[in-house]
Amino acid sequence: MVDIREVPEADIDRAQELAYLVFHDRPDEEGRARHRTLLSHCARLGAYEGDALVGFMAAHRFRLSVPGADLPCPGLTFVAVAPTHRRRGVLTALMAEQLRRTGAAGAPVAALWASEAAIYGRFGYGSATQGVTIEIDSTRPLALRIAPDRRPLRMIDPADAPALIGPAHEATRALRAGRPSRGPERWREEWLCEQAEEDEELSPPRIIALGGPGEPLAGYVIYRTKPGDDSGPVRTPGLVRVDELEADTPAVAAALWECVAGLDLTGRVSAWGRPADDPLLHFAADRDQVKVTEVFPALWLRLVDVRAALTARSWAAPVELVLELADVRLPANAGRFRLKAGPGGAAYERAAQAPDLELDVRELAACYLGGTRAVELVAAGLVREHTPGAAALLDTALRTELLPHTADEF
Repeated sequence: MVDIREVPEADIDRAQELAYLVFHDRPDEEGRARHRTLLSHCARLGAYEGDALVGFMAAHRFRLSVPGADLPCPGLTFVAVAPTHRRRGVLTALMAEQLRRTGAAGAPVAALWASEAAIYGRFGYGSATQGVTIEIDSTRPLALRIAPDRRPLRMIDPADAPALIGPAHEATRALRAGRPSRGPERWREEWLCEQAEEDEELSPPRIIALGGPGEPLAGYVIYRTKPGDDSGPVRTPGLVRVDELEADTPAVAAALWECVAGLDLTGRVSAWGRPADDPLLHFAADRDQVKVTEVFPALWLRLVDVRAALTARSWAAPVELVLELADVRLPANAGRFRLKAGPGGAAYERAAQAPDLELDVRELAACYLGGTRAVELVAAGLVREHTPGAAALLDTALRTELLPHTADEF
């Protein structure tokens, strides 16, 4: 029998060692210090068997952009169960307590990135956003269909970046759903750390912004570089890894992409975690030069308080449906409810009428940000449509101008 309780700061090192054991990781001292700093700012839960820590999870204290609102949202991370205690209910107990605490704190949603996609659906999490990897062949100039913004570009010292680009990033969060807030510690320890944790050959972060000193930033790009290799039978060109690119207009984005694709001694640009509707995919003149090489599920979302979540977000069109919702982990969410929503707001109350749609809370979570269509889940047999056309009506009401997206892996 394990005891679920808060993990004090004195046990953070033990929690890290458990996570490294489970994830087969051995970070250097800089990486360990970075993780410790991040965990010191997180809420922490542990599963203790006597004095032994056999399970752990932490939660960033995020706010998450949703259509028309910004909601408190714990971001789960470092979820680990000791190899000796797998399949003994440790993870289930940790998740149950985390959901209880999230609800008690008044947060209507929770989020995570799944290391194994098969695990978290059973706890009510649905895959709510997608990311893509874009590769650019930069052995030749980037061909564009639009004119880049020709205002000046300038380098920004990473030490100054949180103060300079942090406000610009915060302003962009409202434009797309699914983006968590970033505190100073995440800027320092994740986005702007000197050494890239997954590849020691990558350079420190470089930042280029568009707009002269004293002017508001119109956009910025964070990137790292890796030298090419001429030693083998096949030459490997230098790499530019784009970690983040934000722009006020397509012309600003074009200028930043043109800049990173034109860096000397490089021949390839790789941008992981871009939105599936990235404007680059439209204004690039040669789609043999600019390719999507990977599509993957990104942010997983849990609706902890379904009523609060649905009534907090904005709605693109009127909809009135009765939903039969299943939620085995949080029974208060389960049952039959009438959703009446539109541009003026939403109501969500228990109903006695026959349902129009029957679905699990994980499917509703997947659709909540507007990134997954209910009609596709009906076609997949995951949502049951009792009233023809009900799923399409829900999709129209949930629609957002831009697809939800985040590159904040945690």
